[in-house]
Amino acid sequence: MAEQLGVSIATVSRALRDSHEVGEEMRTKIQALAKKLNYRPNPFAQSLKRKSPKVIGVVVPNLVTHYYAAVLDGIEDYATKAGYAVIAANSHEDHLREEKAIDNFVNMYVVGIIACLAQDTIDYSHFVEINNMGIPLVFFARTCLPEMFSSVVSNGDEAAKEATLHLIDTGSRRIAFIGGPQHLDMMRRRKHGYLEALRERKIEIDRSIIVNGSIDYDYAREATIKMLQRDDRPDAILAFNDIITYAAFDAIKTLGLRIPQDVAIIGFTETDTSFFVTPKLSAIMDQAHLTGERVCELLLKNIAGDKKIYKEVVPMRLKIRESSDKRESNMVKS
Repeated sequence: MAEQLGVSIATVSRALRDSHEVGEEMRTKIQALAKKLNYRPNPFAQSLKRKSPKVIGVVVPNLVTHYYAAVLDGIEDYATKAGYAVIAANSHEDHLREEKAIDNFVNMYVVGIIACLAQDTIDYSHFVEINNMGIPLVFFARTCLPEMFSSVVSNGDEAAKEATLHLIDTGSRRIAFIGGPQHLDMMRRRKHGYLEALRERKIEIDRSIIVNGSIDYDYAREATIKMLQRDDRPDAILAFNDIITYAAFDAIKTLGLRIPQDVAIIGFTETDTSFFVTPKLSAIMDQAHLTGERVCELLLKNIAGDKKIYKEVVPMRLKIRESSDKRESNMVKS
């Protein structure tokens, strides 16, 4: 803009701040050109210059779930020790709210952003803009634009394969997968592991018992009920996350089916409440707090000037309880 108008960079800067040091006519020209070019100042650079409080913004899809709360706890623990404060926003699985949260963080002059995609986010332009502005950003769990941003994910593919093999090896043969939107990288990884297990054990893949739907309790519950009312119903379920896991669990119970004798189930879930349902739920558990620590560590590296793009994987843990082993339940019954 300075070159185009034939003035100094300092003059442009002062005009954009509406400083009286620049004449009204020139201020008007500069501000009009800025609007035409869709110019936005770099708040990251400004915050460093002003020595503002070091604040990190975190946007998550659903703060109510234990997983995201545990990740946030890990972020806050790591950030606090490093002298940073954390402010969180809930996108409610809505890309418009996600975009607004990111915009609010920019206007708050946060020094960096941590994000997990809303389930309906398929346009990543707001993240490209953040990259262009030079604001450090790191993704966790649900990610995008791997060529631009560092990320921390779990080994969902390996964990899903291990869980599916367990179901097969303990008596299940017709195993359904109830997942979320197909475009989510997390969804694709977990579904891939499930399919790999079926192929390894030479079990026919039936696409009619693979659900790629919405991460919504009512949707997942109804989808599970419809599936279990079929004559060729599945005899086991692998569920994508905690919301879908408990929706499927409730659907099985609603139909009066026995777990695991009629329908075995394993779910991806962080919370230990899986121990308190009846029967106790076999679970694939994220190390959510550790994920939070790792993603915050990567962000602080970026803030410190490290431009390398990191890809970290936090391993998941399969906890076998009562809901998944048909053979064990039959032994107890006999």
